[in-house]
Amino acid sequence: MTYKETLTWMFQQLPMYQQKGTVALKEKLDNIIVLTERLGNPHENFKSIHVAGTNGKGSSSHMLASVLQEAGYKVGLYTSPHLKDFRERIRINGETIDKKAVKQFIASHKYFLEQNQLSFFEMTVGMAFEFFAKEKVDIAIIEVGLGGRLDSTNIIAPEVSLITNIGLDHTQILGDTIEKIALEKAGIIKRNTPVVISEKQAETTGIFSLIAAKNKAEITFADDQDIPHYKTDLIGTYQIKNIRGVVCTLKQLNGFDIKNKHLRNGLKNVAGNTGLLGRWQVLGKEPLIVCDTAHNREGLQLVLKQVSEQKFNRLHLVLGFVNDKNLYTILELFPSNASYYFVTPNIPRGLAAGELKKVASKYELVGTEYATVSKGLEAALKEAQKDDMVYVGGSTFVVAEVV
Repeated sequence: MTYKETLTWMFQQLPMYQQKGTVALKEKLDNIIVLTERLGNPHENFKSIHVAGTNGKGSSSHMLASVLQEAGYKVGLYTSPHLKDFRERIRINGETIDKKAVKQFIASHKYFLEQNQLSFFEMTVGMAFEFFAKEKVDIAIIEVGLGGRLDSTNIIAPEVSLITNIGLDHTQILGDTIEKIALEKAGIIKRNTPVVISEKQAETTGIFSLIAAKNKAEITFADDQDIPHYKTDLIGTYQIKNIRGVVCTLKQLNGFDIKNKHLRNGLKNVAGNTGLLGRWQVLGKEPLIVCDTAHNREGLQLVLKQVSEQKFNRLHLVLGFVNDKNLYTILELFPSNASYYFVTPNIPRGLAAGELKKVASKYELVGTEYATVSKGLEAALKEAQKDDMVYVGGSTFVVAEVV
């Protein structure tokens, strides 16, 4: 199979969650355990940091990788979802996995993957673990896909675990309260393994403390630590919380020589070192065009605050969501004095622009519906003047179509 045929085959197996939603999810780790046993348990051959959370886990994972790269280490980075190319999920020192390696992995295990009905995510995790082991990385940053307790990545024995902000997202899977979701995320806390909490939240502090104590895991709340100010190339005031968690995590990492200059340089060169896309990414200056992958209430709250701090005459929002979002808790955050371009992301889970427009009207958000993201952005750019701002977001999949 060609690389393109290989990806098509992967996507057509048990459906990937990002495309199909809850039908793609499994509630056991049996499959990933069977797969990694077949591969010779590659995850046991490299050190790792495990990162979970609702918001900030992607940015934090890339920050960790960037700092460790600056310190001279060979660093694996596993994240999801990808924006443009599947290979973004698996990187070493910013370089994506080779197409040949992707093809070889599937070709070598295709019959086994079919027979055991491995999901897209499970086979991708196995591919990453094998690749990192073969390439002999010094350490790998492993981002949780969804939740934590039952996520396929949760078979690793990390050096440190990091949990970022907890918010209401994927409530139909993880639970409908912050506390229930925190319990799922806390599933990555391992026995005698330090854990760092990026942001102290009233609803989660007790839960994390209790589970850490049960596992005899040293717990650090980054908000309680005296941390110097560091700058990052990832724009957005909300990155301050992520930086604090990252710095505390690296302080808990034994056996690695990380100096202050590595922290400074690593945090200032995250995008360049790791290839990160879609986090307050500036696509144009006149008008100012910004996209961001924030897609739940807590994340959008932070991003919209950042929008409000920009200087512009008129605001244009190209907005689209997937169909399992609770729009009523999200749309109330958006300003009514803006022009809206409601779009449909090009995936099966994409919420129809007409439906989005209908719900948005209840919050006095006025705009026009467009069948595609590109048509919505084209209309926004046609209307926008040089001193305006155009924001593109609401979903990772909306951003993926414009970066």
